[in-house]
Amino acid sequence: MRRETAAARRFKVGDKVRIDDRASLGHCRTPTFVRGKTGVVTDVLGAYRNPEQLAYHRPGLPALTLYTVRLRQVDLWDPYPGPETDHLDIDIYQTWLAPAQ
Repeated sequence: MRRETAAARRFKVGDKVRIDDRASLGHCRTPTFVRGKTGVVTDVLGAYRNPEQLAYHRPGLPALTLYTVRLRQVDLWDPYPGPETDHLDIDIYQTWLAPAQ
């Protein structure tokens, strides 16, 4: 792990974010069922080497900020039979996130 500076962080706890819906080939740490969905940042975990590069024996630098994003289950599964308060927390790298309206 490499320590990041505060300026490298694009989001903070409480920010609403959208997970990118791009296609990916090979190793990817962002599951398809969360792509295109909107959630809220609940934690900033720090900067880590990029696992999508490390999987192919590349250095994975520069380090990427990793966030925990909370998504509502009713937004993930149609139809979702559980309570509206059910949620999923998932760790997503900054390169997969964009500000949400």
